[in-house]
Amino acid sequence: MSKAINNFLIPNVTSIPSQNQNIENSNKLKGGESSEFKALLQDQIQETQLQHGISLSTHAAKRIHERSIDIDGQEYTKIKEAMSRLKEKGGRESLVITNKAAYIVDVGNNKIVTAIDKGSITENVFTKIDSTIVMV
Repeated sequence: MSKAINNFLIPNVTSIPSQNQNIENSNKLKGGESSEFKALLQDQIQETQLQHGISLSTHAAKRIHERSIDIDGQEYTKIKEAMSRLKEKGGRESLVITNKAAYIVDVGNNKIVTAIDKGSITENVFTKIDSTIVMV
């Protein structure tokens, strides 16, 4: 178990290598063990993403501009709620449909990958998605 002192993580060193042991292998994880650091890092990444909200890929920003999609506060809230629900259900690459547009989202990274305006939704084929949510 590690201890946190003044926000510094001090690992619990389980053994000190002897002269006959390889230093690199002395504190390696055994089969089935998981790294506390990895779990803490993943929690921190998820917390940061939730605090900062949704990001746009370069492609999505270009499509939103080209297609004159207005992401106002209400639209943003719908997308954010959809991503939260998708995350709970295990969605990864998902389609979010709202009154204004459809968005392909990378749920794990809280990122809009691309956007399609409402008038073009029926003309498109959506591939490489594992889930869909309608937020009207």
